[in-house]
Amino acid sequence: MKKKIILLLSVVIILLMGIVVWFNIPLDLMDLDPNEVMEIVVFNGNSGNATHITDKEQIQHIVENLNGVELKRSKPSLGYMGYSFKVTIYLSDGNEAGDWNNFIINSDDTIRKDPFFYSVTKGNIDYSYIEGIVE
Repeated sequence: MKKKIILLLSVVIILLMGIVVWFNIPLDLMDLDPNEVMEIVVFNGNSGNATHITDKEQIQHIVENLNGVELKRSKPSLGYMGYSFKVTIYLSDGNEAGDWNNFIINSDDTIRKDPFFYSVTKGNIDYSYIEGIVE
């Protein structure tokens, strides 16, 4: 009986440690070739307007900027409403770009992709550049 309790406790401790490591591990925001991106759609949550970015120089600037950003989960985002910019990235083959094809930029150091908020740990989101395009 005592061995079963020790085994169960060990399994619970290992699982909790695994969850803590998973939650805190840094993530690259994305790794895209700007030449593969056909369009970036930015929906401005403040004005309600959508901007379709197809200019190659603007796409290159945004994608290269976001490629250099590393994130860390910061807190759950379930139940939060409203945002600054909802970004959707479309590739030249017409598909959306992988896991991080659709996310919300709240500031130059905060991204929301449900079910989490993410804080920038390396690099910086060029928020003002995107803001200048969509306003």
